[in-house]
Amino acid sequence: MDLKQSISNQTDVGLEITKQLLQTEFKDKNMAYSPLSIHMVLSLIAAGTNGPKLDQFLSFLKSKSIDDLKSLALKLVTSVLADASPGGGPCLNIANGFWVDQSQPLEHSYKKVALNSYKAALNQVDFKANPEKVRIEVNSWINKETKGLIPEILPPNSVTSETSLIFANALYFKASWDDQYFNASSTRNGEFHLLNGDSVEGVPFMTSGGCHHITAFEGFKVLHLQYKPSDDYKDFRGFYMQLVLPDARDGLPALAERVCSESGLLDHPRKEVRVGRFLIPKFKISCGFEASGVLAKLGLPVDSMVIMHEAVIEVNEDGTTAAAATVMQLYLAMDDGPPPEERQDFVADHPFMFLIREGRGTVMFMGHVLNPLAG
Repeated sequence: MDLKQSISNQTDVGLEITKQLLQTEFKDKNMAYSPLSIHMVLSLIAAGTNGPKLDQFLSFLKSKSIDDLKSLALKLVTSVLADASPGGGPCLNIANGFWVDQSQPLEHSYKKVALNSYKAALNQVDFKANPEKVRIEVNSWINKETKGLIPEILPPNSVTSETSLIFANALYFKASWDDQYFNASSTRNGEFHLLNGDSVEGVPFMTSGGCHHITAFEGFKVLHLQYKPSDDYKDFRGFYMQLVLPDARDGLPALAERVCSESGLLDHPRKEVRVGRFLIPKFKISCGFEASGVLAKLGLPVDSMVIMHEAVIEVNEDGTTAAAATVMQLYLAMDDGPPPEERQDFVADHPFMFLIREGRGTVMFMGHVLNPLAG
């Protein structure tokens, strides 16, 4: 398996999902979600299918084989997204779990894949006798794995006696900025311009002087903010946030369409430039949606499944805290040098996109901010 290519394919899948979300559920409101979390659950589902349905999943996930998906999952869980907090880097947690009805045990080969490649926690349960108990158990597991940020993704009565299997993925990320980019004493309230031409007052804007990594394109700019890496000399990973800002105040819809349609657009080499005006709003977003409907519109065969997704992200002067969870219920059996003197303003006082990525390109979180005060 070519890890770089697999991550690139995974990113392209995420962009397709993002494009659909921005055209439907989140056309007019803030969005945050984890393409990675959804991809992990879809990969687990694919590993238990066969025939034409498997071909559809592989095509959607842009993968040649189940073996490639398994290899990517193992690499992500055990190394790419391994916790870096012992060395002072980001606190990371990615976990998979599945709940299987005791009357319908998994095939040995599939169970082996889930345990070995996805490092999933297996739970034997009785959906028929006490589905509500299983619901509480799944929510409790996700609450624990996301450090309390997602306490309840499955609402009451959402798990029934007809449920035969539940897959879940939980993702948690907490990191400080690599440099003291922002000081709370410098944060000032200001005006943020909305897509409809109105504006909101009282938005807290962070500011920073000096140099930053900015790539200027025609019509938009991309800012790269690094998170503090691990002090472990054996850990070569890097994590960063990208802020994608259109030049025009109402330019986000067209820009988002372009970003989601042009593979690798945001991966152009960046350069360090001295920043003129520099404003980024603090924001906190929490949202959830039923992913199965979105995926069905993209041609994925999910008719027997309910897939729920929820994500939370907060960006402030200290850094970023984010979490996401994806739960699938199945109701039927599965078949660098000195900076130049060039100056660039980066004033995010109007709608923009954001991504949180690992150095090799893995997109952990993605979304857009239409109104920083809306939550």
